[in-house]
This record gives sequence, structure tokens and C-alpha cells, in this order.
Amino acid sequence: MVRTIMGAVGLCVAAVAALVVVQRLAPAAENGKPGPTYMDSQRVLDNFDKKNANPLIPGDAYNVQTNKRTANGNIEIHEKETDIFYIMDGSATIIVGGTPVEPRQTRPGQMTAKDIQDGQSYNLKKGDVLVIPAGTPHWFKQVNGSINYLTVKSIKP
Repeated sequence: MVRTIMGAVGLCVAAVAALVVVQRLAPAAENGKPGPTYMDSQRVLDNFDKKNANPLIPGDAYNVQTNKRTANGNIEIHEKETDIFYIMDGSATIIVGGTPVEPRQTRPGQMTAKDIQDGQSYNLKKGDVLVIPAGTPHWFKQVNGSINYLTVKSIKP
């Protein structure tokens, strides 16, 4: 049941992400609000191979990123950013939640830590969705070869 719900959530997130990732800086709507953003699938896929840290689609309230990992990561804690991961390809083990050990600020709103105690382990694979609320420690502990994932960041003011 949970797997079915998560599969449905994954498809919904992928559909929403596809809609968000669908138009690149369209002209503003007549009422002065920003228009939709479109980006075709090939451009999104090509972006996984780029080695830049810039969002695919930047924004103040959200941004969309393509991420490719070929190695384990550092522990991250984002004060105002909720991460929504949609796994496109590959697999990895991520630790989420728990208590960060010796957290330290790396820049405003961002922290790292030496370890996580009592976190939940998830084995991510193609099609999975993981939502990590703002303020929650997370760590790609083991990347199995490589993993490509789309990240939608919801940013609190």
C-alpha cells in the first residue's frame, strides 16, 4: 500500500516537475506575473552531465536542479530549503533525520555535520521520491556507481 502511494506520489512529482521544467523564461503574462517556464526533456537530460552548481530553473520561492553523484556526499542541513528528490537513474543509500553530530554553519542558512545519529536509511532507486523538510539533516552515505536525480527546492522566505 505504501509503495503504491509512493509510486503515485512519484508520478505526480515527476509530472509537476515536468510541467515546471517545461518552459524556459517565457514572456510575462499580461497581468505582470511571471509566465510558465518550459524546458524540453533533452535539455534537462543534457544538464545532468554539466558540472555547475547553478539551478536548472532558479527562483526565489523554489528552484529546480539536476544532480549527478558519483561519490558519497557530505551531511547537509538546509535551514529554509525543503528538498524534493525524484530519482531518474542509478541508486544510493541516503540517511535522513536524526541528530547531527557537531553541526557547523558553512554559509547563511546552510550547515554540515561530522555524522548523523539515529537517522532513517533509504535505498533510493529509479522512480523513487524523497521529501526532506527544511532543517532536516541528510547524507548520501553510499552511491552505487552513480545516481541522477531531479531536485525541486521549496524555499521558505
